[in-house]
Amino acid sequence: MGILNHIADFEPDVTDPGDFVPLKKAEPSQVLSAQYATADWLERLGVTPDEEIVDGLEASSAREAFQSLVTVTDDDKKKEALVELKTPLAVRQLTGMLTAYDWEFVQQAKELRGYTVAKILEETTSNNPNIRLKALALLGKVTEVGLFTEKIEIKKTEMTDSELETRIKEKLNRFMQVVDVVDINESQQLHDA
Repeated sequence: MGILNHIADFEPDVTDPGDFVPLKKAEPSQVLSAQYATADWLERLGVTPDEEIVDGLEASSAREAFQSLVTVTDDDKKKEALVELKTPLAVRQLTGMLTAYDWEFVQQAKELRGYTVAKILEETTSNNPNIRLKALALLGKVTEVGLFTEKIEIKKTEMTDSELETRIKEKLNRFMQVVDVVDINESQQLHDA
């Protein structure tokens, strides 16, 4: 019985069942977050680190999950790949890979943006007036310059279904020059009554 004493003394935190999201309804990011939290929890419990047990297998499954998250568009297939991560080490490796990928992607985007703006700036001195004008127009659209940004205002108005239907009919009538047709027989019956 001495070997299992730690189980008798084990009192985990009770989680609120309202926070539970079934796997089929969970987003891939929620699955990864839950797996990461589980890995942290197991580490706090003192569970033997997985890297001492199976290092190559986790790296392989992390790479497969990473590939799936980066290339596959179907969320269900992404979740399937994430569920294949069976150990905290694999989850941590995947998280590290995604972080590095995001950072590299941001850096590449900044470099491409800088290169593009520099090239457009070069073209503003072209001898060809068409090229010069196009380059200036594109430069004016750069976010920091914002010379040609359009402001779109969205106004939300609360309406009943009948008010909405009336407004739609009015717009359709205006664009299509439609006139409401009244049934003469029905109109006559109402008049006689």
